[in-house]
Amino acid sequence: MKKMTFEQAITRLEEITLLLQEGTHSLDESLNLFEEGTELAAFCKAKLKDAEDRVLLLTKTESGFQTEKKNVDTK
Repeated sequence: MKKMTFEQAITRLEEITLLLQEGTHSLDESLNLFEEGTELAAFCKAKLKDAEDRVLLLTKTESGFQTEKKNVDTK
């Protein structure tokens, strides 16, 4: 999978969903689309998990909010 943002991945996932719903593709094309969609869904899930982890690290201090640095892999 080429390097893409979460938003690009979601957009492509929506496109794949529509293409599969049409039902006009061959079995091989449909399987390839399904495989791509599965990879994109896993990518998006990982991005959301990373975002959730970063939000959970947000802690309140006397001077306001501060985020603890965490080594987040942003492939």
